[in-house]
Amino acid sequence: MIKKTLALLFSFLLVTPLIVFAQGGNNQPSQELLIKNATIMTASKGNIENGSILIRNGKIVAIGKNVTAGPNAKVIDATGKYVTPGIIDCHSHTMIDGGVNEGTLSVTAMVRIQDVLNPEDIAIYRELAGGTTTINVLHGSANAIGGQNAIVKLKWGKPADEMRMMDAPRGIKFALGENPKRSNGARLPGTPQRYPNTRMGVEYTIREAFTEARDYMRQWDEYNAKKAKGEDVIPPAKDLKLEELADILRGKVFVHSHSYRADEILMLIRLADEFGFKVKTFQHVLEGYKVAKEIAAHGAGGSTFSDWWAYKLEAYDAIPYNAALMTKKGVVMSVNSDSDELARRLNLEAGKSIKYGGLTEEEALRLVTLNPAIQLGVQNRVGSLEVGKDGDVVIFNGHPFSIYSSVQTTIIEGQVYFDRSADIENREKLQKEKDALIENERKQQQPAGQPNGGRRPGRPGEEGGDHN
Repeated sequence: MIKKTLALLFSFLLVTPLIVFAQGGNNQPSQELLIKNATIMTASKGNIENGSILIRNGKIVAIGKNVTAGPNAKVIDATGKYVTPGIIDCHSHTMIDGGVNEGTLSVTAMVRIQDVLNPEDIAIYRELAGGTTTINVLHGSANAIGGQNAIVKLKWGKPADEMRMMDAPRGIKFALGENPKRSNGARLPGTPQRYPNTRMGVEYTIREAFTEARDYMRQWDEYNAKKAKGEDVIPPAKDLKLEELADILRGKVFVHSHSYRADEILMLIRLADEFGFKVKTFQHVLEGYKVAKEIAAHGAGGSTFSDWWAYKLEAYDAIPYNAALMTKKGVVMSVNSDSDELARRLNLEAGKSIKYGGLTEEEALRLVTLNPAIQLGVQNRVGSLEVGKDGDVVIFNGHPFSIYSSVQTTIIEGQVYFDRSADIENREKLQKEKDALIENERKQQQPAGQPNGGRRPGRPGEEGGDHN
């Protein structure tokens, strides 16, 4: 019992106090925030040496060398430091409470990630410490057509609905290849294999789903036409799965598809062309360099790993030059994490494409800023440091592509959500608070006047016994 209680206390301590000092004890953003004397990497219009950024009411209102603020503005002197846009992760599973996949069906377009977001996931704070400010929270890849995604700003300490970018375009997760066919996965004895279990079956599953959606749209069009004529008709049955698929066909929902092999990438492009919709991004897209011309012609982007390969058969042809080669073929590319841990170092993941493929510094920075914003359809708000965009800013103590640099401050819409100096200053205080709570819990577990907390002496193999 005491172990469970202490674990809960530790979790509480791990989350709750950090909210206070990460936001400076103030949940209201400063009306004006001026960051001055920095090297500003805009990700869209080059670098500004000894530059300043003024954020007012959450928006960037001025950027350049000679920027002034009002007398009540909060000022951060970033002399010798580098300022970048907030980092955007186009493929994340952070904040998902419970399983990331819906394992019962092959098509689950009706389920929504927004319904299971956990705003107290400690990974939020850790990713802020790496400069990540916006994430695309995706359903898992066990389904040929998975669930609806959620685009979230990592506003640590706020409710989930305040984190979501409500005006962001809707999106949905597709998956190709090994993950949805699941033929190599272990299952309980006597459990039937879920369809599909071949790559051809994955294609058929997607085709069948859109055929049903097209027929569903026809039924509703016929109903609405008869209704407009004044006829007394019964409406078709409402189907949340087919509603979402129909909105893909109408161009209202972005498709983000897990993919590896070149042949399957081409398959989905042809299928999308046949049904009249576009794939917005191919996620992972490890063999994308082989068919980059076709991906660019379709108008899709690619969100890839920097240098992951050979962890399964599908990944054997992956190369670290993928992002650079696809960029040079005209594909809007990003580098993603697919990992709470890797999401803390996306600046370094982006920098690898300077070494592997010769991208320029700004092209590499765009892999984790402007390009993922374009892929998610939120480039009007985030992704680069420009007047009118959200004040999502990261301050590094050195060049962001250096392994020796670290994030000093992470700001979302003009509000500080991570401050390294405050974090360090509060560590001793948090440890004392944790120790005090643990000691108090131990005292409560031990009744007054009874030795050994009223328990009999432990036997070997029991808590409190002789384990020799």
